[in-house]
Amino acid sequence: MTTTSFIPLAAGAFLAVTLLQSGLDKLLDRAGNLEYLTDHFKASPLRSGVGPMFVVVTILEIAAGALCGLGVIAALFGFGQQLVAWGLELSAVDLLCLLFGQRVAKDYGGAAVLAGYFAVVLLGLTFVQ
Repeated sequence: MTTTSFIPLAAGAFLAVTLLQSGLDKLLDRAGNLEYLTDHFKASPLRSGVGPMFVVVTILEIAAGALCGLGVIAALFGFGQQLVAWGLELSAVDLLCLLFGQRVAKDYGGAAVLAGYFAVVLLGLTFVQ
């Protein structure tokens, strides 16, 4: 395996762990997460949309994490990197949704943290084959 074929797999594995954990946490502690997010967005124009946004972000995180994870496994067994690519692309959509929410809520520190995750996505997509 070359470095250029390893980079998307490493990015996919990183995002699989990160996004699946986050999405599953939202499923397993729905009430706690909704309470936190309702408070987080209470002073923003998004305050009335927390419930639907929560559902969308949860679905995106689980789908992107699952695609990344399955894609890494498929690539390791010689089936190419197409699933990893789809997972990375869906991860980008998820992270852009999260970034939008953080910026609108004026949580600039939280938005800045997302830049690192987005860089991982872009790096992975740059080298996906």
